Amino acid sequence: MVSFPGLAPIVRLAPILRSAMGPAIGLSLAFFALQPGNATEGATVFADASKIAAIGGSITEIVYALGEEKHLVARDSTSRYPKAALDLPDVGYMRQLSPEGVLSVNPTGILALQGSGPKEAVDVLKKASIPFIEVPEHYSHEGILEKVRIVGKALGVDARAEALARELDAKLTAAEQQTASIKARKRILFVLSIQGGKILAAGSETAADGMVKLAGGINAVDGFSGYKQMSDEAVITARPDVILMMSNAGPPVSDDELFSNPAVASTPAGAARKPIRIDGGYLLGFGPRTADAIHDLAVALYGAQVAD
Repeated sequence: MVSFPGLAPIVRLAPILRSAMGPAIGLSLAFFALQPGNATEGATVFADASKIAAIGGSITEIVYALGEEKHLVARDSTSRYPKAALDLPDVGYMRQLSPEGVLSVNPTGILALQGSGPKEAVDVLKKASIPFIEVPEHYSHEGILEKVRIVGKALGVDARAEALARELDAKLTAAEQQTASIKARKRILFVLSIQGGKILAAGSETAADGMVKLAGGINAVDGFSGYKQMSDEAVITARPDVILMMSNAGPPVSDDELFSNPAVASTPAGAARKPIRIDGGYLLGFGPRTADAIHDLAVALYGAQVAD
């Protein structure tokens, strides 16, 4: 995805990869494109929010959580929650957008998660006559609150967004505190896929890395960012206690395929043969449901040790 080496194997997973899977690549708050050749950067409010195309699953979830779904005229294919969003026209996968597809719904504004692409398509959209606001993606507690506030401001509902941010702040804080007293932290290897017998795993600056840390775990992988294939030696050296994967994601990796991998079989996680599988959008979305996802992952990791 964005800045990933070895893009080809990941593109094959495009229908199930979430916006949360690319490393954050910038700190700008928004882009607001007006007339071709006359783009204005820094504006964060749509002049007309009546017909918004939402690009990015967490963006769509936030719009619904704010009660502003009436503004939506389209979504991207990563926007699968809430169920009602599936009734909206689908303009394609957020990292493989077609400008024609997005513009075909005649939006009055485009609200896109950072990392949407390809760059050429986004550049075309930013230069069109449709206002384009880009929302930063940071895989953290504060990153979620920032997204809520930016989406709320774009739609002109700042006060409602601030109330939602306070609510989510309290939930996230409580979820993180549930593992605060746990001393023996588990080492987690997030496996995106197995390609040619090699593990494609999550390093730093990924949604998976952020979730593992928020749930009280340790990412067993260090030394690289993004999603990369690991050598057998690197997998063994990582010594994961647990393998974490997405459920309902394709192509599926069975337990037999996972644990027949010689490198995985040589780790504590391989000996346990109990992977944790959680819906990708829920686990890696970094949106309104993330506090619940943190709790569920923590319970899967530590069971009764998780505080109420």
